[in-house]
Amino acid sequence: MIRLIAGIVLFNHAVAQRVGLGGSDAQFMTLLQLHGPLTPGRLAELSGLTTGTVTGVLDRLERAGFVRRTRDGGDRRKVLVELREEVVTERLAPHYRGQAERLDALLRARTPAELAVIEAFLDDLSG
Repeated sequence: MIRLIAGIVLFNHAVAQRVGLGGSDAQFMTLLQLHGPLTPGRLAELSGLTTGTVTGVLDRLERAGFVRRTRDGGDRRKVLVELREEVVTERLAPHYRGQAERLDALLRARTPAELAVIEAFLDDLSG
């Protein structure tokens, strides 16, 4: 398990570097993919980083075109950060294509019963 996690983290860092991002930048994009638009304050809470560091990360991501800051429709004082999915797909997906194809092949080789066990295990692990 440790080898799997380490491999994923190292691969993600390598992809981030290829597109001109740092490790924290890539983690913020993952948080936005998981949770949808978030305030900078919530990103600070989820990441454990200071608000000043969060501002720097968001500035880099916005300059690179991966996120945009928008006003919250319900409270115009609040700023939301949203992932620009089309940019992520265009610039990051090609780097993950080989992994996606390998995972697809591995899962297709499993029976429905095996897939159910895998799904339950991953649910337990992430819950």
